[in-house]
Amino acid sequence: MNGGPILYDIAKFLHITGIIMLMGNITATAIWKFFADRTGDPRIIAFAQRLVTITDWSLTFWGIILTIGGGYGALYVANISPFGENWLLWSQALFVVAGLIWLGLLVPIQVRQARSARKFPDVGEIPANYRRDSRMWIMWGLVATVPLVGATWLMVAKPI
Repeated sequence: MNGGPILYDIAKFLHITGIIMLMGNITATAIWKFFADRTGDPRIIAFAQRLVTITDWSLTFWGIILTIGGGYGALYVANISPFGENWLLWSQALFVVAGLIWLGLLVPIQVRQARSARKFPDVGEIPANYRRDSRMWIMWGLVATVPLVGATWLMVAKPI
């Protein structure tokens, strides 16, 4: 083991902390944004949309960094190849799939929503394009969550 069991435990702790931050934030954010959008109140929706951006940068982004850094750090310390075990290979692939959906679809939708929501106090109503984007954000967010759940299960169960 490169660095001993203490370094491994630290890396694993960071990895698990990252997963908790990532999965917790994407789940909680989707729930409270869904209910904020349902109020129809432009002030509540604009505030919720602003919080989506803030929590993505403060929790989701750093959760991803900790998940990746801690995971690869643990593998390095344990002298394990990231491509040596099927469960590692598949969990990484699922993480990448979720990331591609997030970067390719969810971030652009979220940016459009944030720009639109900043105008709500001026226009006083929720435009149809925001509502459409909101439905797409929830749908693709759910789709992107499935591979993350699968990757988490693979890391815990190591079935293959």
